[in-house]
Amino acid sequence: MTTEAGAGVGERGRLRLLQLAALVSTCDRFALAPLLVVIGVDLGAPLAAVAGVASGYFLAYGVMQPVWGMVSDRIGRVRVMRLALLGAALAGVGSAVAPNLLVLGVTRVVAGACFAALIPATLVYVGDMWPAEVRQRPLSDVLAASSLGVATATAGAGLLADLVGWRAVPVLSAVAGAGLWFALARLPEPDRETVTGNPLRSVRRVFGTRWGPVVLALAFVEGVVVLGVLVYLAPAVQALGSTAAVAGVVAASFGVGALGWSRLVRLRVGRTSPAGLAAIGGGFLVAAWAAPAVTVNIATITAAGFLLGGSWAFLHSTLQSWATEVVAGERATSVALFAAMLFLGSAAGTAAAGPLAEAGAYGPIFQAAVLGSIPLALVAVFARARYTRRAG
Repeated sequence: MTTEAGAGVGERGRLRLLQLAALVSTCDRFALAPLLVVIGVDLGAPLAAVAGVASGYFLAYGVMQPVWGMVSDRIGRVRVMRLALLGAALAGVGSAVAPNLLVLGVTRVVAGACFAALIPATLVYVGDMWPAEVRQRPLSDVLAASSLGVATATAGAGLLADLVGWRAVPVLSAVAGAGLWFALARLPEPDRETVTGNPLRSVRRVFGTRWGPVVLALAFVEGVVVLGVLVYLAPAVQALGSTAAVAGVVAASFGVGALGWSRLVRLRVGRTSPAGLAAIGGGFLVAAWAAPAVTVNIATITAAGFLLGGSWAFLHSTLQSWATEVVAGERATSVALFAAMLFLGSAAGTAAAGPLAEAGAYGPIFQAAVLGSIPLALVAVFARARYTRRAG
């Protein structure tokens, strides 16, 4: 199943291409947050309505995860990524020329549905090609590239919006998608068993296990309290009177933190138990939202982003790795459902906080995030430790 062009790509080359895919997907996903206020002003729409566009993107991104996962089981991981990139590039062009919020919302939903294929396909690819005992290291590398995408998107989108306008951002996303379509032609398809039959059987099998629903529930809550609230870091900075460029730089602290802390995760894998890694990440998460929950200013928002990056590196990578092994025979479906629940939670969190953000009440948003983070951290650590004991 390895193409002739991809046969010469070694392990490091394959990982670099997977990182590039994660980078491009993440850039598109996070570029919208620092643009919310600017788009609202340009199109004459309230912040809550523009936040609805972001929520629609996340919803499409989540719903399409299991769909792409099932398709990748049948036609291949790389083929799915390249097919989705064609649609994403066209949606990016449509977003750039959108005359109103409705058209922008539709094109962003299409973009989210297409870019949804990349992250689960890269994770499943890692699961196919790397053994379980070292898998969290390449997963951490892919996560680091995704984190770099967060920092690049949030800082770069805000700067571009101030310099040339927000429409330049989806144009760059479309160009990057088209370029990645060419680059992935070098990536070989992993050997795998051909999947046939009703794909819903795979879904039922994941939900029918003891631990599958637990991992998926944790992913949903993480989506609510991390990604759903993360969207409002940049608007909170802008509400303090800062420009989109400054707001983007502050929000980029999440990506910078995740990128930096992911280096430490690589060193700790194999030395610290998965439950221990989850505990560290849970501590980062609670501390992150505690800072702006007390007082909202640029310093606390920056600290929140940086600490959230630590949570993403430790807690999220642990949950993500767990999803690749919880139902080994249904890895693609498990990972796709995990990502689906994560971004469905993100959509729910973004939508729920929209009215408060419209009213400028960012403090209560961050306070609610703290209250949701505490049980997430505790349950994640307890469940992962119990799973390890049962598996051992």
